Amino acid sequence: MNALMIKGIAFAVVLMLATIYVLASMNITLQMLIDDPIKGLTVIGAGVIIILSVVVSFKYINQMKTDTATGELADENWDGIGEYKNELPVGWAFSFLGTMIWAMWYWTVGYPVNSFSQIGQLNEEVLAYNSKFEEMHKNADAATLKEMGESIFLVQCAPCHGETGDGLSGKAQDFTAGRFSKEQVLDVIKNGSNQLGYQMGAMPGGMASGTDAEAIATWVAGGMKGEKPATFAVCESCHGPDGKGMNGMAANIAEYDNTLVHNVLEHGKKGSIGRMPSFKGRLTPVQEKALASYLSTMK
Repeated sequence: MNALMIKGIAFAVVLMLATIYVLASMNITLQMLIDDPIKGLTVIGAGVIIILSVVVSFKYINQMKTDTATGELADENWDGIGEYKNELPVGWAFSFLGTMIWAMWYWTVGYPVNSFSQIGQLNEEVLAYNSKFEEMHKNADAATLKEMGESIFLVQCAPCHGETGDGLSGKAQDFTAGRFSKEQVLDVIKNGSNQLGYQMGAMPGGMASGTDAEAIATWVAGGMKGEKPATFAVCESCHGPDGKGMNGMAANIAEYDNTLVHNVLEHGKKGSIGRMPSFKGRLTPVQEKALASYLSTMK
């Protein structure tokens, strides 16, 4: 018996003794393994793996020492290295086929993909809680909505927009300065917008230019106060004479309403520091309403 085989047997014995020690430390007896098929199969599987690993290792290590490659070489070669046209090793082929059959059994019978899962249970519990939450707060008053909206804003929005909603010195939308800055309005007039999925569809660019665009942008950015510029008529066909979006048909450019907040959360929006990701499904309708209520008090 050569030194390699001695070392291999010694290693197998160590693995077996380690397995027995672990079982003993867990107070698992032979009777418990017999009574509990899962534990018993686990221990048997561990033993089989150890034995097979040692036997296969011995077989092929010794075979590599004495065997020479035989068979018909394929015509193709790579840098002088060719391949033999030998059949797949029987053991490898059966192992591969057995693994595929076992996988199909495991997915369909042993542990079906549509069976219980902790993630599925969590999703069901979250949906049930959200339904209960919606019912509890469906008639919440303004003070409750504002308080709820502030909590949501501090967790979900403040990392980019700042705790006070100031946009972190221009890095994101500033909720305290009004709906838009003059530069933002001019950019939308020039390039159009199709980010928020309103029923009116995409707003085309180039609706106004020059002094006309300047007049619209100045009036909208100023909170739509004072005399309305005559050139705003081009905007009224979609946004309405008051700029409130004709009951959700187009964007409300006068204030933060429920539809605007919902559409921004659902679709995301291009911003100064990058694109705001979609928050679709992360807030309930009541929470979106609460957020809109809080945003309207920040300016």
